Amino acid sequence: MEIGKIIPGMSGGKPDVLVLGEVLVELTAPVALREADTLRLSCSGDALNAAAAAAAGGASVALVSVVGDDELGERILEFAGERGIDTTYVRRGAEPNGVYFAGAGGEFVYARRGSAGSTLGPGDVARAPLREAGAVVVSGITQALSETCAAAVDAAVSTAGGHVVYDPNFRARLTTAAAARAALERVAPHAALVTPSCPDDTRPLLGTSDPCVAGARLRELGAAAVAVTLGGRGLHVDAGGEPLHLPPEAPPRIVDATGAGDVLAGTTAARLALGDDLLEALRHATTAAARSLAGPGGTGWLPKLRPWMSSSRTTRPWSPSSSH
Repeated sequence: MEIGKIIPGMSGGKPDVLVLGEVLVELTAPVALREADTLRLSCSGDALNAAAAAAAGGASVALVSVVGDDELGERILEFAGERGIDTTYVRRGAEPNGVYFAGAGGEFVYARRGSAGSTLGPGDVARAPLREAGAVVVSGITQALSETCAAAVDAAVSTAGGHVVYDPNFRARLTTAAAARAALERVAPHAALVTPSCPDDTRPLLGTSDPCVAGARLRELGAAAVAVTLGGRGLHVDAGGEPLHLPPEAPPRIVDATGAGDVLAGTTAARLALGDDLLEALRHATTAAARSLAGPGGTGWLPKLRPWMSSSRTTRPWSPSSSH
């Protein structure tokens, strides 16, 4: 069992943000997949996208994952390291890495059953400094990959000492709505923030396409705060007081919308860990998510926020207890 390595420039100290999940090998075609004869190789997946966004948001970030013990596993570790992500808590496994194919028409085809990432389990979580991290990012995709992955998320959120940021990320190809809702119900009482998309997550998991109703139902399930993503219409935020709307930022251009929700979750986690209050963290995150649309994939273009921008020096850090 080989564990990843501390990337150059990282001290090996406790990270501000920990992100759990699978990293995928990304193969992208410039045309529809059925017409493709060339593919561009990169790396993606919700966990990697969120981790890269958190690093760009000014936080020190570590990934908790499993990658294959092969050349593509090395590629993933290098890719993460180049984006400022510590791979100390990434285990190397005998299974192959998960792969997804993306076509120009918005197609996604996955080959991830039995992947290295799907073997993530509570033992991997136990090696990570969850109590010391300022924020932990988990998602419904990770829960849907396997029973051990679901157990890893459960262990992480029950152990976390900082803010738990949870993106339900419902995927009908991975799980059923009933199973995903049960997974959501387990995490919600531990979550400082839940970031469902509306209606893609809210309709199957909460039975509504109304962001106000979705926010209220998630608060009833125990989430301290909810930011319902509305695509080009911004965010609906419910943190226990009067709900409010955060308008979107216009993207500089739209190349690829892949991973915008991951960027939102990762950036928010970074800013919360660095001391921003919730609304300030979400404002940074909506900016980062909008600007990420200008690059390909989930990590194609991520605006960097300098660490000194942390409002911990000027404002009181947000606490979930102040929002209930």
